[in-house]
Amino acid sequence: MPKLNAVRTAVPPYCLDQASARDFARGLFGQNIPRIERLLPIFDNAGIHKRYFSKPIEWFGLDHDAEETNQIFIETATALGAKASRRVLNHCNIKPDEIDYLIYVNTTGLATPSIDARLINILDLRHNIRRTPVWGLGCAGGVAGLSHAYHYALGHPKERVLVVCVELCGLTFISDDYSKSNFVACALFGDGAAAAVLSGDQIEAEGLDIVGTQSTFYPDSLDVMGWNISSRGLQVVFDKRIPDIVNANADGELHGFLRRHEISKEQIKHYLYHPGGLKVVNAYETAYGVSGDAFKISRDVLRDFGNMSSVTVLFVLERFLQHYEGTKGSYGVVSALGPGFCSESLLVKN
Repeated sequence: MPKLNAVRTAVPPYCLDQASARDFARGLFGQNIPRIERLLPIFDNAGIHKRYFSKPIEWFGLDHDAEETNQIFIETATALGAKASRRVLNHCNIKPDEIDYLIYVNTTGLATPSIDARLINILDLRHNIRRTPVWGLGCAGGVAGLSHAYHYALGHPKERVLVVCVELCGLTFISDDYSKSNFVACALFGDGAAAAVLSGDQIEAEGLDIVGTQSTFYPDSLDVMGWNISSRGLQVVFDKRIPDIVNANADGELHGFLRRHEISKEQIKHYLYHPGGLKVVNAYETAYGVSGDAFKISRDVLRDFGNMSSVTVLFVLERFLQHYEGTKGSYGVVSALGPGFCSESLLVKN
């Protein structure tokens, strides 16, 4: 079966601790949100210590139009995507011309030609490489990109796939949007990039076996998560119902997914989930009836980087692959929620 061989990540240069982010929000939103002191604990209770951004904090307090922010996205996403890609290729001891297919994932910026075309030139990938840019899946995009790579590798067992995700969530911040969604986004989102190499089963390589995938779409739920596209850029949308949706649906979906592969929930040792927020992680624990360290890596990544949309789950996978080599033969689930409203999942075996 196809393997996830390795994941490597990259972050932009500006690190912001959560206390500084809270002070920034108090100053920016204070005169426009009544009783703002009642909302500030969102920063303290988010489970986040620090995040990374493409611009210094002073930049976010100024007005920027969509043209300016999108140009910054193109330049930064290209550089970060290339950095993460070089790291994973070097780790796997793979030359650029050994990659047969490139999948590029993002939602927080637009580019035509898309960023993958730029990466082909910068990384000196083959001129006959296949490529697919994936846009609009938000937080679910990282798992969806791995799922597309898996299905491609099933039909091309002698080939390798490079999956690159870059999200610069900070660039979507609109300084005069005083909605609660924008306030919460200010407490949660960060920037980052990640790249993964997957290989078909006729290539000798280490890594996680990908056993199967699952996509779940929730009907009539378009308003739960996404972005409104305005003249100022991308305006974040997410609903406070997300933890309730997890509580109501997650366990049944997991049982159905595992049953199709003749795996019991008791065999799942690793929950490698996108940490969209602490309330969402807690809701999964409640729904699955697990506790302790089941979601430790997800919480740790949220603490150190915040929510980086599609990229975050690849940070989780990088830490797992680096630190859990002693769990050979064990099963895990990789999953993320995204706009649609939907979830994307992988069943993996170490």
